[in-house]
Amino acid sequence: MERRRQLISHTLKAKKRRLQPGPDPGDAAQPETWEGPGAVDSALRYLASLFPRQLFEDALPPLVLKHQLYSLVKDRTAVDRHLSRLKDEGLVRLFQLGFDTEAFGVVFAQDYVAKVLQSVEGKEQAGTVRRFLQTAFTSCADVSYEKGRMLRDFGFQDHDITLLVSAGVLTVRDAGSWWLAVPGAGRFVKCFIKGRKAVQAMIQKAKYKEVLLSDLQSRRAPRAVKLGLPYHIHDLIGAQLVDCVPSTSGTLLGGCAGGPGEAGPSWAHGLSPCPPASPAPPGPCCAWPTPDRRRAVPRTDGRTPGLDFPSMQWGPLWLQPV
Repeated sequence: MERRRQLISHTLKAKKRRLQPGPDPGDAAQPETWEGPGAVDSALRYLASLFPRQLFEDALPPLVLKHQLYSLVKDRTAVDRHLSRLKDEGLVRLFQLGFDTEAFGVVFAQDYVAKVLQSVEGKEQAGTVRRFLQTAFTSCADVSYEKGRMLRDFGFQDHDITLLVSAGVLTVRDAGSWWLAVPGAGRFVKCFIKGRKAVQAMIQKAKYKEVLLSDLQSRRAPRAVKLGLPYHIHDLIGAQLVDCVPSTSGTLLGGCAGGPGEAGPSWAHGLSPCPPASPAPPGPCCAWPTPDRRRAVPRTDGRTPGLDFPSMQWGPLWLQPV
C-alpha cells in the first residue's frame, strides 16, 4: 500500500517539460540600436545579410530596398542624407527596380561590379561592359544615363549602348535615356512581388486582420515567400503597407488597404474589426411606407369625416409635407 501511494505521489508531482522558444529569425545579426552615426550602415549590412544569395545561384549581389531602411532607422531624412553621401563616395549605387516608381534598390558598388563581370564573362559584351564600369559607372553616380552624355563624355556609340542593354546593365527608361540595372534582377522582382502578396495575405487572414510581429516572425513561411519572412516584413513596414501599433504584448501589425504613403483610416489598416458607420441624416427617419399627410377635410358624401389619404409613398417622415 505504501509503495502504491509513493508511485501515485511521484506521478502527481511530476512536472511537464516546456518547449523553449527558438531564436527570433528577425533578430539574427541585428544591431541592438538603430540610432547614432552608424545606424544606417548597420541597418544596410543587416538587410544585406537577409538576402538569400543561394536562391539565385549567387548570381546577384545582395539587394536591399531603400524603404526597408526606414523600418529600422526612423529618421528618414538621415537615411536619405547618408545614402546620398555613400553614393557620392562610390560605396553604394541606387537603381530602379521597375515594379514601382517609388521603389529603389540599394547595392554595394563592389558587389555590383563583381557580379556584373561574372555575368558577362566570355561573352561578346564583356569588353563594352568592362569599359562602362571603368568610366561611366565610376564617374556618374546617377540612377539613369542620358544619350548625349554617353556619347559626349564617355564615348559610347549606339552599338555600344545596345550591347549594354543586351547585357542587362542598362534598361530603357524613355527615348534617349536608360536606367542603371542589375543583370538578372528580373528573377528577384518576380520572387519579391509574389512574396509580398503572400505575407500581406497572412496578415489579412488573421483575426481582425492584425497580428503580432513576434508571432508573424515565428510562423512558417509559405512556399511563395522565397526571400524569407524578415526580408518581407521590413519591406511592408518600410513601405507603410502595414501599421505598427505598440501594445503590451509587442508590436502589432495591421493590414493596410492603401499603397506606400497612403495611410488611410485605422479601419482600412485592419486595426478595428469593421469600418465606422455612416453618419445618420438629420432628424428622425423611417423607411416604412407613409401616407402623404394632409390636413383633415370635411366629407360631403355622408361618410365619417377623417383624413384624406390620396396616395401612399415610400420615404422618410421628415420629407413629407404636413
